Amino acid sequence: MRIENFFAELKRRNVYKVGIAYIVAGWALSQGIAQVFPVFDVPNWAIRSIVILIIVGLPIALVLAWMFEITPEGVKRSEDVDLAAPAPKKSHAWIYIVVIGALVSIALFFLGRYSASPVSTSKKSIAVLPFENMSSDRENAFFADGVQDDILTALAKVADLKVISRTSVMSYAAGANRNLREIAQALGVSHVLEGSVRRSDGKVRVSAQLIDARNDAHLWADTYDRDLSDVFATESDIAKTIVEQLRAKLSPREKAAIEEPPTRNITAHDLFVRAKLLNESSSFSSQRLEKLVEAAGLLDQAVARDPDFLLAHCLLANTHGFIYFYGLDHTPSRVALAEAAVNAASRLRPDAGETHLARADLYYRCYLDYDRARPELALAQRALPNNAQVLALTSFIDRRQGRWQEAVQNLEHALELDPRNWYFLQQISLSHHFLRRYNDEAAALDKVIAILPDDVIMRVARPWVEMEWKADTRPLHDVIATVLKESPNATVSFDQYYIGLVLYERDFSGVEKAIAAMPRQGLGTDQVTLPVPFWKGLLARMQGDSGAAEAAFAAARAEVEPILSEQPNYASAVCALGVIDAGLGRKQQAIEEARRACELLPIAKDSINGIHMMEFLAVVYAWTGEKDLAIEQLKATLPYPGFFSYGHLKLHPYWDPLRGDSRFEQIVTSLAPK
Repeated sequence: MRIENFFAELKRRNVYKVGIAYIVAGWALSQGIAQVFPVFDVPNWAIRSIVILIIVGLPIALVLAWMFEITPEGVKRSEDVDLAAPAPKKSHAWIYIVVIGALVSIALFFLGRYSASPVSTSKKSIAVLPFENMSSDRENAFFADGVQDDILTALAKVADLKVISRTSVMSYAAGANRNLREIAQALGVSHVLEGSVRRSDGKVRVSAQLIDARNDAHLWADTYDRDLSDVFATESDIAKTIVEQLRAKLSPREKAAIEEPPTRNITAHDLFVRAKLLNESSSFSSQRLEKLVEAAGLLDQAVARDPDFLLAHCLLANTHGFIYFYGLDHTPSRVALAEAAVNAASRLRPDAGETHLARADLYYRCYLDYDRARPELALAQRALPNNAQVLALTSFIDRRQGRWQEAVQNLEHALELDPRNWYFLQQISLSHHFLRRYNDEAAALDKVIAILPDDVIMRVARPWVEMEWKADTRPLHDVIATVLKESPNATVSFDQYYIGLVLYERDFSGVEKAIAAMPRQGLGTDQVTLPVPFWKGLLARMQGDSGAAEAAFAAARAEVEPILSEQPNYASAVCALGVIDAGLGRKQQAIEEARRACELLPIAKDSINGIHMMEFLAVVYAWTGEKDLAIEQLKATLPYPGFFSYGHLKLHPYWDPLRGDSRFEQIVTSLAPK
């Protein structure tokens, strides 16, 4: 058969029509299956099997179309159809099938894409809300928090479940009139567990109920009256019951993890819960050091009572790591404490997800060793599928390595497990600030304020964006004035923002007030901490009082020198000393120190603090009269994400020596909002 005759025969036998109609109808059918079957809990393997059958059916349909024809006398083999007979009147049914199938397919596609909730609400998803403390002793509120957290932690180890992290659920206080449907929608879950705890005279009563928040149906409820020593077994029983109720797959390893108690010592557990709350509340607190030190002390007591308390060892390592990382106690002894806690966890459970996460945190915070941290995070992810901290730490490493977009994406993934985690949102806003994406930064902070509407720090952080973006101090000035009217001593909680405002506005009395409210270790930019006397020296310099400035900078130098005598290669302290020496007029020393800081901590090793080394080098050049070098350094720094902004360069007194220089003014103008 000639090729043109073959194609003509395909057309005559309606093979083309059947093929087109089959493809459109099959696509519409597969779209409908994908939308409808999950509602009836049809497993994914069944859906995939049907789609495969539809695909396999296409060549079969084409073969049948070639072999048979539908005639007024019925179905006949194509060879038996009289080619000489008048052609029957053409039917347009196939066109209707194609059009209707296409419309249905398109409708189902857009239904699936746009009718879904903003947050996934898979059926096997749950939020464990804070349990109500029914004990007469209010101190037992910590115990109730511990019961809730243990159940949540156990469920989070089940890979077939989506479990919302602790931070997001803790804002829904127990005892309040909670709208469970609204809470579930906000958290992106289908189920909610709530309960109560009563502890008295060595006994404990735990009540729990599981609710399908989509229809307010109570799926299960029970009350457990047991000895206090059996509370961990009770938590395990509740967790396993929830897994059964949600029909989640449970591997033997996951079952063993749920059944393993965190500790067998109730007092150690109470200490752990208190330390965990302190650790969580330390972020962006002016009392961060005090809270972390207190948390470490409680955890020391916990592991003394139970040396086999894995989670306490891991949290202790994390707490020491925070103290070191933020420069609150950047000493080798602090690293040794963090490493000892990780080693203790490794001796107990070397393959536990919590151990891998603690070791990754140690490599990140104490050694900036990202290549060793990443494999540990990969192992932690397998064992802790619902742990948002794994994704968050991955994000922080991405950011330190200059992978800014990946950093934002990983934190957004972490928010799927912890949607009300204001710290994650704040960190996203910080990334946008470095990238000078001020609209995105403001949007992230708006989400934080929606979660924490009364939080003073967030109320002040939002107008700070306008000041840095547009060099407009009025919004921040007005908000701070309102906050101070409500609480005159509130500057302690937002001192970083307050001193920025009063410096930008050249409000000398405000600067004095800000200095008086500073924490004893001083303030700075990330790890570059500048002691309190430095700020006094900066104020005196602005006021033209050279004698007072020299005395204050000398006092600041006396505070930094002991740090460097113990840690001569601590880049942040070297950088701080360079700025202080610039204030003292020690030109050559200041420049050498600032340059050495850049060598010790290049941007390739730490894109956040590395860029600060470069930024402060420009300040040192400006303060020591090296205008050409200052301009060159500014130009070298600006291509990287960093803190330099239109508002900062236009208003901060750091740059007063460069004002009036056309090259500097051109740089400032280049950063102005377009």
